Order: sequence, then structure tokens, then C-alpha cells
Amino acid sequence: MIARLTTRPAAARRIGRYMLAALVALAMLGTAQRASAQTAQPSPGSILLAKQILDLKHVKDVFRPLVRGVVIKTRDTFMQTNFMWANDLNGIAANLIKQYDPRVDELVDQAARIYASHFTEPELKQLLTFYQSPVGQKAIVEEPKILDESMTNAGKWADNLSLEVIDSMRAEMKKRGHDM
Repeated sequence: MIARLTTRPAAARRIGRYMLAALVALAMLGTAQRASAQTAQPSPGSILLAKQILDLKHVKDVFRPLVRGVVIKTRDTFMQTNFMWANDLNGIAANLIKQYDPRVDELVDQAARIYASHFTEPELKQLLTFYQSPVGQKAIVEEPKILDESMTNAGKWADNLSLEVIDSMRAEMKKRGHDM
């Protein structure tokens, strides 16, 4: 009994050391991965091309509602404190939306860096040429519609699958003696 009690702390210390070593190894691996990712920064030319592509694709219009959403969410949080402040908070929110709207450019810059990190400069040139072409312009207009229709279709598909899963689960539960 005494031997078992004395070995438990030793085993716990050993496990603790292994866990600490594993955490240090994971931290070093993460640092190495970040360092290698930082060395593969896209060139200024690639970033510029990516910004042109994002401009053609009207990405600012996609990001702009984020500013409004953050301001409105904050306004609503303060509104819960005292709804009598509604007029003042609405006025402040309207001003802040205008004030923070230019910050959308920060998101566009970050998106351009990300975009440029996924394509080479020659590929970005080809993409830019494509999006400037008539079929590229059509793709810019039609892709959001296609995605919307696809998501609506996927929702209907998921609803139908859900009904099938419910029927299958009920049948299996009935086999096991459970009526649902």
C-alpha cells in the first residue's frame, strides 16, 4: 500500500513532464510554421494585382455591412442598459458608421494579402485579365446569384435528408422496441 502511494506522485510527475515536453514541442512547431509562413510573403506586385481583382469583384460591398453590424450590435447592447437613450444612441451610431466606414479598407488590404498568398503573380495577372473580360464581368455578376441558388438548393436537400434520417432513426428504434 505504501509503495503504491509513493509511486503515484512519481508517476504523476513523470506524466506532467511528458505533458510539458509535448506542450513545448507543439509550441516550437507552431512557431516554426508561423516563421515559414512569414517568409513566404506575397510580393507588393501580387498584392496590388489582388487588390485590383477584389475591386473588380466589389469586395468592399461585401465587407461594408460588417462595420454597420458592429456599430449596431454595440448600440443595442447599450440600449439594454436604458432604452430611454434610444435617440442619442441612434444618432451616435449613425455618426460612428460614417466614421468607421473607411476602416473597410483594412479588410480589403488583408483580403488582398490572403488572395495573393494563394496565387502566383502570373496567375493573378491571368485572373485580372479574365475578370476584366466580358465573360469575367458576367461571372462577377452571376456568381453571387449562383451561390445563392446553390445554398437555397442545399437547404432544401438538407431538409429532405433530415426527413429520411428521421424515418430511418424511427424505424431502427422501432426494431429495438421503442415507438417514437
